[in-house]
Amino acid sequence: MADAPRDRSPFLGLLPLPERMAVTAALRTETVGGLVLLAAALVALVWANTPWSDAYEHIRHLHFGIPALGLDLSIQHWTADGLLTIFFLVAGIELKRELVVGELKKPATAILPVVAAACGMAVPAAFYAVTAAAGGGSLNGWAVPMATDIAFALAVLAVLSTHLPASLRAFLLTLAVVDDLGAILIIAVFFTSDLNLTALAGAFAGLLVFYLLQRNRVTGWWWYVPLGIVIWALMYNGGVHATVAGVAMGLILRATHDPGQREKTSPGERTAHLLRPVSAGVAVPLFALFAAGVGLSTASVGEVFTQPEPLGVVLGLVVGKTVGVFAGTYLAARFTRARLNPDLAWADVFAVAVLAGIGFTVALLVGELAFPDPAEAERIKAAVLIGSLVAAGLAALLVIRRNALYRRLYEEENRDDDHDGIPDIYQKARATTT
Repeated sequence: MADAPRDRSPFLGLLPLPERMAVTAALRTETVGGLVLLAAALVALVWANTPWSDAYEHIRHLHFGIPALGLDLSIQHWTADGLLTIFFLVAGIELKRELVVGELKKPATAILPVVAAACGMAVPAAFYAVTAAAGGGSLNGWAVPMATDIAFALAVLAVLSTHLPASLRAFLLTLAVVDDLGAILIIAVFFTSDLNLTALAGAFAGLLVFYLLQRNRVTGWWWYVPLGIVIWALMYNGGVHATVAGVAMGLILRATHDPGQREKTSPGERTAHLLRPVSAGVAVPLFALFAAGVGLSTASVGEVFTQPEPLGVVLGLVVGKTVGVFAGTYLAARFTRARLNPDLAWADVFAVAVLAGIGFTVALLVGELAFPDPAEAERIKAAVLIGSLVAAGLAALLVIRRNALYRRLYEEENRDDDHDGIPDIYQKARATTT
């Protein structure tokens, strides 16, 4: 008699609950999420430069829509404007927490990344303008190197950092969010000719309702999810980058729990806990998959360094961002009441300044808007990709070096049984010139 067939898990079937919980917990860690993001970007880049690149282009330009919301977008735009809003919502929640109860609670500390973001936008634009003018090129792309890609920058920092101070991530998060919001505002002012003021008014009215629900301690996802979708759709139809809706709602969500309402955690913390696996495992990787596929031929790479416009983008990202962010931070700390977080050294700030040169999402969007001609747009995309890769590589070397220093100091302190109190490894790191 033949043995009864054993139960088998179906191919690509739903994982058992303990395994699903383990995967979800892993995706909540920035290191795993960052690796997934970088892997998706690598797949896109390789795919777009193989004989199957036509299939890649066909997939990301497929359109589907929601007529009731007045939406008809390609898959690429659904991931960039839709799914990426989830990431910006989580980023907004984290920024709100840092501003209310975290590292940026003190105005003197919070003002530094804001000034750094402003200078990190102005200086790259100046680098582009000087380079393009010197080569007789077009000044239309001045805004391309202005924005830091928050998703990629945080992913690189998360993958490489194990012992760096938490305040460094808070600094980068604030800088990148302010930077992206500034770039999106520039798109709305300089690169949008068809703002729908009625839709924008509706979006702001929806945000007001969202705020009132939070203020009056109204609970229940059935209030917030439909309202959030409507706010997002109105923001998109208003002509403003729809991810602004995610940041705005994240900043509105309460960052502290209310004991009177028997809350154990704040609404922002609960929302971030639920959405972080979706953001890290679905939203951001899919965005990278359909945004990072830039075709790189020998001719296009050569033109990046011989044509003034793409060269200006590369210099703006790699040099302009570093100079702007670092100089802005130093000057603000030197000549105002703003102070660098005591856990940070200037070498840490320099590493973040180089890391800020990773410009992808908004940079690619601005490039398409500034250069409608497909051939010119492809050169600018290649320049954004090359500049971002160079900045990421240089920043990786700096972050690895600083992380090794902090790790060595941490291990030395743990081996020392004679020290009194909590070891101040950050003070030693600031005093170390390596």
